[in-house]
Amino acid sequence: MDKVNLTIDGVKISVPPQLTVLEAARRAGIKIPTLCYLRGISVSGSCRVCLVEVEKARSLAAACVMPVSEGMVVHTNSPLVRETRKSVLEMMLSDHNRECLTCVRNRNCELQTLSDEYAIRDITFKGEKAKSVYDDKSFSIVRDGSKCIKCGRCVAACNKQSIGVLSFLNRGFDTSIGPAFDVSMADAPCVYCGQCIVSCPVGALFEKEETEEVWAAIADPDKHVVFQTAPAVRAAIGEEFGFPIGTRTTGKMFAAIRRLGADKVYDTNFGADLTIIEEGHELISRIKDGGVLPMITSCSPGWIRFCEFYYPEFIPNLSSCKSPHQMEGAILKSYYAQKYNIAPENIFVVSVMPCTSKKTESSREEHRNPQGLRDVDVVLTTREFARMIREAGINFASLPDEAPDMDLMGEYTGAGVIFGATGGVMEAALRTVADILEDKDLPEFEYETVRGVAYDVKEAEVEIAGTKHKVAIAHSTAGARKLLDAIKDGTAPNYSFIEIMGCSGGCVCGGGQPIVPSQTLMDLDLRSERAKALYEEDVIMPERKSHKNHDVMKLYKEFLGVPNGHLAHELLHTHYSAKEIYPDHLVVD
Repeated sequence: MDKVNLTIDGVKISVPPQLTVLEAARRAGIKIPTLCYLRGISVSGSCRVCLVEVEKARSLAAACVMPVSEGMVVHTNSPLVRETRKSVLEMMLSDHNRECLTCVRNRNCELQTLSDEYAIRDITFKGEKAKSVYDDKSFSIVRDGSKCIKCGRCVAACNKQSIGVLSFLNRGFDTSIGPAFDVSMADAPCVYCGQCIVSCPVGALFEKEETEEVWAAIADPDKHVVFQTAPAVRAAIGEEFGFPIGTRTTGKMFAAIRRLGADKVYDTNFGADLTIIEEGHELISRIKDGGVLPMITSCSPGWIRFCEFYYPEFIPNLSSCKSPHQMEGAILKSYYAQKYNIAPENIFVVSVMPCTSKKTESSREEHRNPQGLRDVDVVLTTREFARMIREAGINFASLPDEAPDMDLMGEYTGAGVIFGATGGVMEAALRTVADILEDKDLPEFEYETVRGVAYDVKEAEVEIAGTKHKVAIAHSTAGARKLLDAIKDGTAPNYSFIEIMGCSGGCVCGGGQPIVPSQTLMDLDLRSERAKALYEEDVIMPERKSHKNHDVMKLYKEFLGVPNGHLAHELLHTHYSAKEIYPDHLVVD
């Protein structure tokens, strides 16, 4: 049977037989509310908010798991359906911390939205509330059990990442969600990718807030505050202020930072270009000198933690390069400090990132300069950045387009921009490595084969200087696991270079990006929409290869010397080590 004919709220429709009632209704323009459902991630039917009435059925059915059938007649808005949904919502709210005004998800909470839509003004169900945990010990993620509705979306997202740190604990009234042994997120083998946060429909999971530290630094006359912004931020920050998904707001982003009171505004794309020079020369050295191959990128801190916990045997394969924002922070507290005669300890570096794991990354002891100072003082997520803009009373939509400061570290290339999309680091590296090995400016430098999100693991063959090289790209830690397992069991080709990003789609869908309601995600691929903005900026840049960044080349000439040289290694490179999963001292018998 090619099509199934059914009726939903009096509308006759024909749909493919593999669809659910929820999906069929969506095609007919009929909205069915959901909470536990998240397309491509969570389909459990556990929350019961999507209940519908099916004629001749014995009871109401969960639309998200009910398959369509020939001749089915469905009612999504009958009195029984509405009253049942209201009762379900009231039961959730009866055990929910309803201090909405002080919640980080106020006005962007799916439970709050549904409660308003169903005109819930009182809670019928009274009684004892379950005990809850408030866990804020990690550098990246806070867990507030009093807000949790046990929908399981965070558990599904964690499993989708092939990590499985979050799970249901206990039973019945005492059910909660957290890491095994009920340990803190700080003690769990969590990679802090933040996909649990962007999957959560309420405020049960959110990033460690650091906006007050930034406000304090801005207000301190002794602090020289420098902001830098990751490439993926420009593709999403506009969503916080009503712009359509995938709108590029680069100029307004820089303008907003100036109005917050920053002393300098730079783009992390400069650090991305610098990373490519260092990483590209490292790759060339490994190929020519018989170093460890495949070399694997080290830009994604979530992937790095994943490797340290779950695949420590691949640590020698990791590039020793720091991530772009850490490199940029290191240069700000050395070269920049020297040029402007500012004491490094008085330079306060703020990185606006699409990532929650970068908060933990910036705190690592390995990312301190020779004087013991952190390369980056504070990492703000895109969401925190938006909150600061609103707090300052800045009308983001009306801001003029401005450029970053153009002294010393202002220039960036299209190669730096595409870092934010899966395949972007690979393509940027190939653009530079090919030119170096061929010893000429190659006119063909767009590597379409490494782009896109159709597969979580992609591979390509590129010919450089007469030699063919196999490369691979994986996005999401699940994709990383698939790729690394294939290498381990000998079924993968002999790759020269591998790019791995911890989040599906790359940084554009990092755990620190704006949270999009599940209903909206039913109709679009968020990864592709945001990535488009980066590729649009790439093609309009005057330079699109990292080694053509004049400010980066000047940095080597005046300060660093040669790529991968002594000073470059001291400031821009690091090391990693294996981490123990649930050490014995955390496990209670």
